[in-house]
Amino acid sequence: MNVYKILIVDDHFVVREGLKLILETSEQFQMVGEAENGSEALQLIKELQPDVILMDLNMPVMGGLDTMKELRNQGCTIPVIILTTYNEDDLMISGLAMGAKGYLLKDTSRENLFRNIESAVRGETLLSADIMERVIAVKTQQKDPIPLKNEANRLTDKEIFILQSVAKGFKSKVIAFDMGISERTVKAHLTTIYNKLGVDSRSQAVAVALERGILEM
Repeated sequence: MNVYKILIVDDHFVVREGLKLILETSEQFQMVGEAENGSEALQLIKELQPDVILMDLNMPVMGGLDTMKELRNQGCTIPVIILTTYNEDDLMISGLAMGAKGYLLKDTSRENLFRNIESAVRGETLLSADIMERVIAVKTQQKDPIPLKNEANRLTDKEIFILQSVAKGFKSKVIAFDMGISERTVKAHLTTIYNKLGVDSRSQAVAVALERGILEM
């Protein structure tokens, strides 16, 4: 059985200890380090090479978004799961657009924590229904969407339907059934959507499409 190394980055001691205690109940996950801010985390990431990073957004010295930007600039591909609270929707959406592999409320359950980590390790993005609803609610309330500049990159009606279905949490197999096409065709459309929007994941595609006013949920 593979044991995955976890780095926790949060300025609240209680949060770090709580997550540590939960991780210790599983033989599959091992907390290899903890940091109080992004600056400390960047150093630990180089030293420890964790498999997954649990990252707070609001931290002193260096916050979660700045840390994610620096990791991206360094070409780091270690998956990041954002730790969030109920009043951080705008920051959460920015992290989503930057490729976060999931979002966890700080009082999340053991099962949800493990499910998100397992998904991140596989390179997948896992967004719970309540998180996606918050993303959609915030983006649809905002005005002045950013349009696509290149006409050739505009999504077709079929692509928009697929992306709307993704935003609602439907898997490729379900979307394929609803549209009367193969699952492989749905995945091909998703690849085209990613290329047009300049993203590489479902979560990023939804965030960018909402930001540009392409999706109306």
